[in-house]
Amino acid sequence: MTTAMPLEAIPATRPSDAKERELLARIAARDRQAMREFYLIYHRRLARFLSRLTSRYEVVEEIINDTLVVVWQKAADFRGDSRVSTWIIGIAYRRGLKSLRAERRADESMQMPLPRELCVNDESAAHTEAEDWLGQALSKLPTEQRAVLELTYYLGYSCEEIAAIMECPVNTVKTRMFHARQKLRVALPKLAKPEGET
Repeated sequence: MTTAMPLEAIPATRPSDAKERELLARIAARDRQAMREFYLIYHRRLARFLSRLTSRYEVVEEIINDTLVVVWQKAADFRGDSRVSTWIIGIAYRRGLKSLRAERRADESMQMPLPRELCVNDESAAHTEAEDWLGQALSKLPTEQRAVLELTYYLGYSCEEIAAIMECPVNTVKTRMFHARQKLRVALPKLAKPEGET
C-alpha cells in the first residue's frame, strides 16, 4: 500500500506546477484569493478542453463551475502524485462525461455555439478551414476518443497522465488513440472534398 507524500516532497515538473501546488495548499486552508487565482489560471484551459467535448456554452460553464467547486472542497485531498493540471483535467473530464450523458437527453435544437474567444485563436483563413474540418471530424468521434486526442495534441499530456485523468489503463488510452486516428484518416479527406464531388 502506498501512502500519499506531502506536497513539498513531490518535485514539481514545471514552475507553474509549483505555483499551482502552493495555490492548492492555500485553497485547502480556505483562502478565497488563492481560489480566485486558481480560477484565472484554469478557466480558459478548461473551457478549451471542454469545448472539444460539447459545443454547448452553458454546459461548458456548468462543468467548469462543478470542477472548481470540487477543487474548493477537495484541495486538501490532492495527493501530489501527478501534476495539478492532471488532477484538475481529470475532475473536469469525469464531470464532463456526466453532463454529456444529460446533454444527450436534452433537446438538440437548444444548442448555443461557443463564443469565438473560447475556441481556437487567431489563425489564417486556410488554417481555420482545416481546423473546421478537424472539428467536424472530431465531433463524430465517441467522447472518449475525442478526449484522448484533445488531451494529447492540444493539452500535451502523456499516455500515463491521460490514463490517470480518464481512470483507465494506459493500453486503453493507446487503443482509443489508435481508433480515433483511424476514424480521422477516413473522415478528413471526405470533409475536404467540395460538395457534390465523389
